[in-house]
Amino acid sequence: MTLEESALVAPDTASLPQPAEEPHRASEEPHRASEEPHRATEEPHRATAWPAARTTAAEAGAAARAGRLGEGARGPLTVPLGAALGRVLAGPLQALTDLPSFDTSAMDGWAVAGTGPWTVREEGAVLAGHAPAAVLADGEAVRIATGARVPAGTAAVIRTEHSRTERGDAAAGPFLHALREVRPGQDIRPRGQECRSGDQLLPAGSVVTPAVLGLAAAAGYDALPVLPRPRVEILVLGDELLTTGLPHEGLIRDALGPMLGPWLEALGAEVLATRRIGDDAEELYAAVTGSTADLLITTGGTAAGPVDHLHRVLAAAGATLLVDGVKVRPGHPMLLARLVGGAEPRHLVGLPGNPLAAVSGLLTLAEPLLAALAGAPREPRHAPGVPVQDEIQGHPHDTRLVPVVRRADRAVPLHYNGPAMLRGIAAADGLAVVPPGGARPGQALEILGLPWPTAAGDVPAEGVCFT
Repeated sequence: MTLEESALVAPDTASLPQPAEEPHRASEEPHRASEEPHRATEEPHRATAWPAARTTAAEAGAAARAGRLGEGARGPLTVPLGAALGRVLAGPLQALTDLPSFDTSAMDGWAVAGTGPWTVREEGAVLAGHAPAAVLADGEAVRIATGARVPAGTAAVIRTEHSRTERGDAAAGPFLHALREVRPGQDIRPRGQECRSGDQLLPAGSVVTPAVLGLAAAAGYDALPVLPRPRVEILVLGDELLTTGLPHEGLIRDALGPMLGPWLEALGAEVLATRRIGDDAEELYAAVTGSTADLLITTGGTAAGPVDHLHRVLAAAGATLLVDGVKVRPGHPMLLARLVGGAEPRHLVGLPGNPLAAVSGLLTLAEPLLAALAGAPREPRHAPGVPVQDEIQGHPHDTRLVPVVRRADRAVPLHYNGPAMLRGIAAADGLAVVPPGGARPGQALEILGLPWPTAAGDVPAEGVCFT
């Protein structure tokens, strides 16, 4: 079907929302109360409140995940441990053996039986990975290494630094003396101390971290059952974008194409492709209706400009708008749509074209949707309630997302936080959620974390620009 056949060419302009009627599709300009005072009678734009938009996105992802679990949908995968990092467990992680699976020494030292002093058995130490020595007789001691299986009859392990040996007569051999009280079972890790075979170590839905990989390996796993990653396709829109070289003659570098793919992969998505499409409604319609991704991410085209085709394309494709504008700065023209067609539920998140505005849309709509779609628990990366060091100018009606760095127990706002700027977020370790009206010094704010390790707290003050 062509765009003309879908009644997308030469639409009745009277039927399209005008910028004056839909302020949330206006250009992305930073709000400055001193330069652009708002009249007391001005009405807030008609859009979804920021917390409600995130809830809607999470609910859409959960509903889509439920739809993906039906007959014919992609089921759990079994992948080697080396390929499981960042994925979500499809079932509970149960111990395949006791941990430890035998009584082991917790320290380098001496395995002893009975009370001392002990006669030292000199035929060799008990080493990790080797069969233990014969049963220790009462009054005997033998050298033992950390992790080695303790010989039968062992009452305790004495650390090397807590013992001394002395040479006896030629017939008796050396003797071992303890330098402090010996308690039965000391420095022995008994079989099953950490878990018993069949114990649940982690519930289904847990994210596989490096520590989880270690636990799974210790528990006997070579591979793990995991949920499939949500498949994402990125459509970068605009005639003005360059992929190489310096900006010139009205053309600018595409900052979103290189950024979004790695960001989405850090959120647990499988990025199928990043495609660049000009300001062409026909090409955009074909890309939207032809994609098999679970989630389409578009950049730009979400407002009401002369080449902003996304709303018309979605209408022609039979999509349902779940969120059409969000009361947040930057990024208010973002949208979330449910697409039709295909064997599994699919969605589209439309991000504004300005870079930091696109980051706002990514955190507001794409991140909660992907987390729910992947079956991962949604927990804040930073606990809410971090006090801000300085006053943050707010918007009269909208939430603001402002890049911050952590300094001790305070969040310090960064200066370069305009919709088109990435300098602030590149130095940040999170975004402060600033309520309408702004925040005063010391006010506790929720901080949205970033899906990668950050060390902004170690950046020297002269390396970042604060507000």
